[in-house]
Amino acid sequence: MILVGTLGTRILPICSISSVDYGPFAYVANSSADTVTVINTATNTVVGLIPVGNNPVDIAITPDGTRAYVTNFLGGSVSVINTDTNTVIGTVFVLFLPQGIAITPDGTRAYVANTGSDAVSVIDIATNTVIGAPIPVGDAPTKVAITPDGTRVYVTNAGSDSVSVIDTATNSVVGAPIPVGDGPQGIAIMPNGARAYVANANSDTISVIDIATNTVIATIPTLDNPQGVAITPDGRFALVTNAGTDTVSIFDTSTQLRVFPLATIVGDNPIGIAITPDGSRAYVANFLDGNVSVIDITTNTVTGTVPVGGGPQGVAITPLTI
Repeated sequence: MILVGTLGTRILPICSISSVDYGPFAYVANSSADTVTVINTATNTVVGLIPVGNNPVDIAITPDGTRAYVTNFLGGSVSVINTDTNTVIGTVFVLFLPQGIAITPDGTRAYVANTGSDAVSVIDIATNTVIGAPIPVGDAPTKVAITPDGTRVYVTNAGSDSVSVIDTATNSVVGAPIPVGDGPQGIAIMPNGARAYVANANSDTISVIDIATNTVIATIPTLDNPQGVAITPDGRFALVTNAGTDTVSIFDTSTQLRVFPLATIVGDNPIGIAITPDGSRAYVANFLDGNVSVIDITTNTVTGTVPVGGGPQGVAITPLTI
């Protein structure tokens, strides 16, 4: 039996309680362990381990921080976690091989890229049910990002080297797919909604998409096998995980140049990445090491490593401290 203590409405291990403020919390999807690890970013300690579905690979958190949605790649489902109790409160079955997931800024819907079905499923957050017909996109859709105004969903299609754009008012694809690099994976949109950054795993580049015109306006060389992308809350920096070199590159979004001459060395095969709400740190899931590296963004240094479960991939961080 595990003893727990409470702080407000959140349940935490009793040994983790101290005088420090709590949160925000990082949620990490451990693909080979079928679990989600919860990290208190104030102390960089593990405060929860949640069993989910088969092969969890990505995770998104509602804007109010009360729910985490986890895609179970081999389970064809999405697990819904109550972040107050860190327990699964529902399972939503979607299509074949769900991977990327993102939630609209108003917290009403989740969009799920089903890699094996070449389609996007839409989940109603209020009822935790799939609504409408699947939205056909490109070949092997992988990751999802939503514009800050909630009007457009951008989906990377790894099999067709493109990005599809969905109008959330009609839940239909608008315009032709946007050609990007080879094997696009992670995608992130700037806080001002001006541009999207796409990691092209097989061409070792980042495509920069102008949201207003849906055209690629820059192609940035990075290191081997870029996978994840995250942008700081102030929009100044884009961070990219390079799985082939076990590094993270930091780019200035105004110049598209590296901020530091050398990339940050992290763990083995980094995949997912998320940034704290204050923009000071990045949490990187190292797939082959079973841990998460914590990067101080201002100094380009790793300040800590947190053991999690096997095969960590997706990372998401709650928006607010307690």
